[in-house]
Amino acid sequence: MTTWLRKWLVSNPPIMDERVNNTLGKEAVTSNIEQSEAFVKQMFQKCSDLVCHKIHAVDGKAKRLIVYLETITDEKKVSDLVLKPYEVAEETVTMNSESFPVGKSVTSSNWAEIVKLLLRGYAVVFTADEASAVCLTVNSTVHRSIEEPSSEPVIRGPKEGFIERQSVNVGLLRNYIRSSRLKIETFTVGEMTETNVLVTYIEGIADESVVDQVRDKIASIRIDGVLESGYIEALIQDDPFPLFPTVQITERPDVVAGGLLEGRVAILVDNTPFVLIVPVTFWNGMQASEDYYLRFPMATFIRWIRFVFMFIAIFAPSFFVAVTTYHQEMIPTSLLLSIASAREPVPLPIMIEVMLMEIMFEALREAGIRLPRTIGQTVSIVGALVIGQAAVQAGTISAPTVIVVSTTGIAAFVIPRFNFANGIRLLRFPIIFLAGSLGLYGIALGFLGILLHVVHLKSFGVPYFTPLAPFSLRAIKDVLFRFPRKNDVGISVPSYERATKAPQREGGE
Repeated sequence: MTTWLRKWLVSNPPIMDERVNNTLGKEAVTSNIEQSEAFVKQMFQKCSDLVCHKIHAVDGKAKRLIVYLETITDEKKVSDLVLKPYEVAEETVTMNSESFPVGKSVTSSNWAEIVKLLLRGYAVVFTADEASAVCLTVNSTVHRSIEEPSSEPVIRGPKEGFIERQSVNVGLLRNYIRSSRLKIETFTVGEMTETNVLVTYIEGIADESVVDQVRDKIASIRIDGVLESGYIEALIQDDPFPLFPTVQITERPDVVAGGLLEGRVAILVDNTPFVLIVPVTFWNGMQASEDYYLRFPMATFIRWIRFVFMFIAIFAPSFFVAVTTYHQEMIPTSLLLSIASAREPVPLPIMIEVMLMEIMFEALREAGIRLPRTIGQTVSIVGALVIGQAAVQAGTISAPTVIVVSTTGIAAFVIPRFNFANGIRLLRFPIIFLAGSLGLYGIALGFLGILLHVVHLKSFGVPYFTPLAPFSLRAIKDVLFRFPRKNDVGISVPSYERATKAPQREGGE
């Protein structure tokens, strides 16, 4: 061990920055067990979960040293798969990585690699007179059981969802796609967390240029830690400030399997059940996995219901503000008189009234999510009823405003993708402001701004409004409609690839 490293370890336990990692990479394991034990204890100073177990020879000298972190290893595995083989073996027998009945083992003489494996739940075995260590996988397998995803419930379809263990998640994917062409590449992101990020795709179906972009973007990430897939999503998206998500998130293995079969790339991040799928288009946000399990007439009808309610969620409050403030001639006389009589005791302008109600609705919605599940729904429903009724009776808010805001809130819940619905929730407020300032002209201006933004967006080089812009007749059959299934022959071609790479061929057909 170098003198500089000894001094650093004494004054800086056990945090390892890039300088120390580079130094550790140059350091090799010695054949002296006492030195190895001292080095490990110094590296993990003030770490009470470090266990150093020595095995002595007949003459009393330490023959072997077994080191592991008890909080992330299975101590029963350590006892059965590591300690017992040494008890059976004679002192003269040399034990290597193939001598243990474990799933994975590594022999290394590099301290940087050994420390990383220790932090991943490996047990490390040092042997006297050998300048290397055997690292055995005995990490703990305790994890949450597989259950239905709470963020994407379905009536018809699989009820299993991803969990925080990526080994289990990959197994769920392999149950859907039983092919050797399903490729899984591992990257390590985060200087402190050393988080595993898995890039998954089907060879021959996925666009290689998209796969290369995903590889390059993940490999270029420099960050201290990754705690959830949202970190990766923010760092790999093409546009840093998109109104709509350019990366799809899901907890459902069938959604990921469907995306892979369409030629997309899935990104699995350790310690989170949410998987990222790229590239994504605007229309993916309006599609649910259940669309492909129902008969095509019903699936198409539900899809059109979503489109209608998407426009209601964005423009209903602003249209109400515009016509009641600037364009009363568009309202039937009986309805106009009813609205006027309801608004007579209200002291606030209609735009302020709608804004306040929208903000209150969003607050109740957020409270219902954050509170414990047993009382969250009660607070959100009862709170909305009580506050709405009391506000109307007190003359602070008019009844038509409560009706419009409630309808808008229900419309937002129709959107199947949660992160896509968040963009719609945000757009509602600037459109209301434009309607209160400019009337229907403001709504038209806001709609054009949204349309220009959506057309401008790209997800890993794929235009966000594909297949409408650029237009593809073959690919559009799974956008506004869900056509009947036919027998597919050969390799399927992604809808975005058909739209962006083969428009000339379609025109000649």
